[in-house]
Amino acid sequence: MYYNFKVKIPDVQGKIIRKKKGNSVYIEFEYDHTYDQVRKFNIPRRAIIGKACPDDVTAMNPNENYFKFFPDAVIPEEREEADRSCCLRIGSYMAIRRVVGEYGLDCILEPLIGKDIGLFMDLCAYSIVTEDNAGQYYPGFAFCHPLFTEGMRIYSDSKISRFLSSLTVEQSVGFLNKWNKGRDHRQRVYISYDSTNKNCQAGDIEFVEFGHPKVDLGLPVLNLSTAFDRSNRVPLFYEDYPGSIADVSQLQFMVDKTYSYGYRSIGFILDRGYFSKENIRYMDACHYDFIMMVKGMKALVCDLILGKKHTFEHDRACFIKPYGIYGTTVVQKLYADDENDRHIHIFHNLALEAAQSHALEKKIESYAKFFSKHEGECIRFGDGYSGYFTLFYDKDGKFLFAKEKAEVIQRELDLCGYFAIVTSARMSAEEALVLYKSRDSSEKLFSGGKSFLGGKSLRVVSSESAAAKTFVEFVALIIRNRIYTLLKDEMFKHEKKSNFMTVPMALKELEKIEMVRRSDGVYRLDHAVSATQKAILSAFGLNEDDVRKTATEIGKLLKNGGSLKETIDEGDDDGEEEDDCIG
Repeated sequence: MYYNFKVKIPDVQGKIIRKKKGNSVYIEFEYDHTYDQVRKFNIPRRAIIGKACPDDVTAMNPNENYFKFFPDAVIPEEREEADRSCCLRIGSYMAIRRVVGEYGLDCILEPLIGKDIGLFMDLCAYSIVTEDNAGQYYPGFAFCHPLFTEGMRIYSDSKISRFLSSLTVEQSVGFLNKWNKGRDHRQRVYISYDSTNKNCQAGDIEFVEFGHPKVDLGLPVLNLSTAFDRSNRVPLFYEDYPGSIADVSQLQFMVDKTYSYGYRSIGFILDRGYFSKENIRYMDACHYDFIMMVKGMKALVCDLILGKKHTFEHDRACFIKPYGIYGTTVVQKLYADDENDRHIHIFHNLALEAAQSHALEKKIESYAKFFSKHEGECIRFGDGYSGYFTLFYDKDGKFLFAKEKAEVIQRELDLCGYFAIVTSARMSAEEALVLYKSRDSSEKLFSGGKSFLGGKSLRVVSSESAAAKTFVEFVALIIRNRIYTLLKDEMFKHEKKSNFMTVPMALKELEKIEMVRRSDGVYRLDHAVSATQKAILSAFGLNEDDVRKTATEIGKLLKNGGSLKETIDEGDDDGEEEDDCIG
């Protein structure tokens, strides 16, 4: 296969041979030779590395052999203008451009990134639309989409690689500083903080270490955490740290970082993984409130739960209607030397009790079957098995049988369906639950990062590229989260649940808004906007007229070879303020 871009024919004296076949001239490279003992001369070994360009005697279209023999060759970063699909999908581009303008992301990034700001925004759009982050597939995305680059230039994957390698920590830190400086620090906000990890098996990345991943594949991991403003539904900042550091140990550093960004009147909504005496004391010292989930099996609260059992589960005064569960509040100290009284909210969920008790019974049953298979064998079992069973062996060390620890199992069954939330501030059980449940947005943020942005793996081999991709992913996460929020608000506004108002489905539907290049070389809108597409666009404050206007702008741009920013400024007297910053 011959690539559709040109490179200079290598200047290697005596090694390059031109051979004409039909109407084409093929370029061969002599990479070796063998000596013929019989005929007493060398036999050259050659391979075709390209096909000569008919309009340029010094250039050729290379094939795969060219890169095999010339691995350091530089290929063109920019594709020719003609190398663009005759059908462009503009719907998702319009939605992303509106969010970029609303937040002023391009205006924040341009002083930091420079002339490649358009490529940065295109990589964000690529991650959101394709749900992938592999740089080698970006040209395929750029081939059939409008772009933020100057003149909508299409760059090669080698340019993407060099661009990511050029991004620095100073640029990402500069963005986070500016992004958080623009938040309203006077407003009281609750920050939902959570972390995830990414398995890694290749590359020289400093932060990749063996740790405690949620899904252990036996690989080293990189930890990544994100702070999310629950009140305004906006991601605030992120941090990556070595895989060997436990989440509970990293929390205090995050609290310090939150303070350094200027946030004062805040509270933290934290998952059960951050529960520790040291973390609670540290947040008290910083005068920050917290809302923290506690496992029902924690020794700290299990006795308290069992003490309140059968006192509130059927009391209608304790019923929390939005979630269909019961809750009550106990005020006491968490531990003996605690200086403050805590509000411990205990909840009971009947459906959760059924699910957890069923899962426990299935686990006990599977353990029992496992033990019966190994009776009479010399075998030792892990602590997880002995937690529920007493194991018996004969004098020779052979396993005889296992007996259930009835009291242990019964205690765990009694705790099924119960959970607790600890708050530093005074509030009702319902208020605590509503605030904690707002973490759903944060959970969806992480789901978006790992499932919908290709974030399960970084696909890089250096620390610099890993940091750069994380930077791009975070900006893409800001955009995607805003798209999610706008779609959700629009759905609630009409009090009607629509399957197409999820981010993946909405983007797929918007991708159907297409422009087609006609015989005169001008791109024009191919068909009218459907009712479903109108409903989705309305979430972004866009309508069919905006689609036509954008299509006209793109058509003029690709015809005249100018930049989209210049086209908008010249042709849109009534343009909204956020469009003025888009490059």
